[in-house]
This record gives sequence, C-alpha cells and structure tokens, in this order.
Amino acid sequence: MENNRELDNFIGSKWGGHHSDLFYHIISTSNLLSAWREFRRGKNKKTDIQKFEFNLEKNILDIHFSLRRKTYINEPYVPFYVCDPKIRHIHKAQVRDRVVHQAVFRQLYKIYDPSFIYDSYACRFNKGTHAGVERLESFLRKETKNYKNNAWVLKCDISKFFDSIDHEILKKILFEKIECLETKWLLENIIKSFEKLEGKGLPLGNVTSQLFANVYMNVFDQFMKHVLKVKYYARYCDDFVCVSKDKYFLELLLPKISEFLEEKLKLKLHPKKVEIRKVSQGVDFLGYVVLTHYKVLRTSTKKRILRKVKQNLFKESKFSYLGILSHCRGYKLSKFFNDKNLIKALK
Repeated sequence: MENNRELDNFIGSKWGGHHSDLFYHIISTSNLLSAWREFRRGKNKKTDIQKFEFNLEKNILDIHFSLRRKTYINEPYVPFYVCDPKIRHIHKAQVRDRVVHQAVFRQLYKIYDPSFIYDSYACRFNKGTHAGVERLESFLRKETKNYKNNAWVLKCDISKFFDSIDHEILKKILFEKIECLETKWLLENIIKSFEKLEGKGLPLGNVTSQLFANVYMNVFDQFMKHVLKVKYYARYCDDFVCVSKDKYFLELLLPKISEFLEEKLKLKLHPKKVEIRKVSQGVDFLGYVVLTHYKVLRTSTKKRILRKVKQNLFKESKFSYLGILSHCRGYKLSKFFNDKNLIKALK
C-alpha cells in the first residue's frame, strides 16, 4: 500500500478516546442481571436456561465474583451444524458465558458503534438486512437517475470470514479504545477461548463475535470511504457492495480492496463470490434480488420456505417469513401461507 500506516491511523487518531473504568461497569451485578434478561428473551423454555434461572441470584453472584477475582475462564463450546440455507458450523457457549458475553456487549457497543460508518448494517440497532437492502435501492436510484441511466454494482464476499479473523490484529484494534487492564484481560479471555486455526477465528453464535467482527471490518469501511472514496458503499458482515455508473472505476477498486484486506486484516475475497453486474440484471444482496423499481425474494430462500412447509416445520417461523415477504414482491407466496387450509393443517 502507498501508506503503510493506514491501519494505525484508522484505529488511532480517527477513533480516539479511552475507557479506564469499563471493567467495573461490565461486571456489576446490575449489568449482569440486565444482560441475563436480554439474553433469555425468547429462550425461557430451554432446559439450560431454566436450570440457570432456578438459582439465578447465586449464579449471577458467582459470575460477578469470578470476574472480580479474575478466576473466570470461558468454558468449552458445544459445536453443532445448522442449514440456513448453507451449512454453518455453530459453536454454542455455556449459559454463564453467554451472560458474560451479553454483559460485555452491552458496555462495548456504545463505545464502538459511534465510530462505525452509517452504511454498516450487521448486528446494529436500527439497522439490519432490510435497512441494508433499502439503502442499496436508494444507491441504485441515485446513480441511475431513477433507472433512466445505466450503472454497475461490484458485489464481494470474504472467504471464511469468521474463521480468518486474526486475534492479534483484533486485539490491537479493540485496545486502541480501552486502556483498562482488567477489561483487556476479559476480552483476551473471550477471544482466545476459540480458535479455528492457531491465533485465528471467532465462534459463530457469540454476541461478542458479531461486535468484534464489526470493529475488525470498520478499518476496511474507513478505507473504502476515506481512502478509496467510494460514495455508494454498504456492508453487512462480510458481504459488501459498491455502486457506480463507471464500470472501470469498480474494476480498479478490486485489486486495491484485495490488497488492503490481505495486508492489513489477513482476509481474502471469495474468488467465486466477486462480480460486477449491470443494475438492470438485478443485484442479489442479503436474501433479496433488487430489480428495477422493485425487489423479489431470492430463489433459494423461497425453496427453503417451501421445504419447511413440506416438513411441517413452518408453523414456528410463519410470521418471520411473512415479515420477510412484506419487504418485497411476494404476494403469491404470502397468499399461499395465509390459505385457510394450510393454516388449519399447521394447527
């Protein structure tokens, strides 16, 4: 890169600020109790949750004193696979650890989130997939003058993103905002509790992993906006898009993006998930295909919904899917799901 100190500039002068008493806010019983309430929401029928809640006061105090005495150690994760739609290897933490992760998230989110760019949409309050897709639609309308002109979209994905996050780089970025030694100890404890390869990887499923991923990728976001000066850029986790009426501009971006990711963050673009498309061809982004003046549900998502209906697994997630359909042209599918005979069969 032209400037070998770009990363240091992003995580230093542009971020600024220190939080020396953070640890005591994290481990306070009030914060732990609030973290418990947030974490248990929607999970109160699960056996491990009920078991923890049976001795809630004791368990919260045990966590508090283990953190205060620095005897706390993140227990081993329970691995399992989910298919949504591709197979993902999830690592589930124990209940006590998930309470700690939530407590950490509650305090760290308000420290780091203000430094994120507006167009970062993963795991942030008042953001999410629908906001990300709507933002992409606004980019397309602006750059094409409401679809009167042609424009192009560069769409990229990072290969094995969570498995590739480098622990040392992550800690360097995180600790630029934290001088409290106790908090650094706790964050190191959480980070080193999981490795996919030596010194690399974050567990899918941890609320802290979601925040850490945003902190990690914020360095890249700042590079895209302030060094490459990409006007229409949006990112959701490891999936990002750039919109321009100049195809050549997007082609020139690719080597610069790849070089920065590899040199500064030790990440690589997925070779099969990098493409430049005309807006008129439709843009597949965050579960939807954005077309001229409207969007439709991704074909693989439709197939997954119909498969759940056939397997009689649709009842528990019906309203979630109806919510997804409400954001696109899915009238026929919505009508099918509201069919009286189907509803009767699902009861």
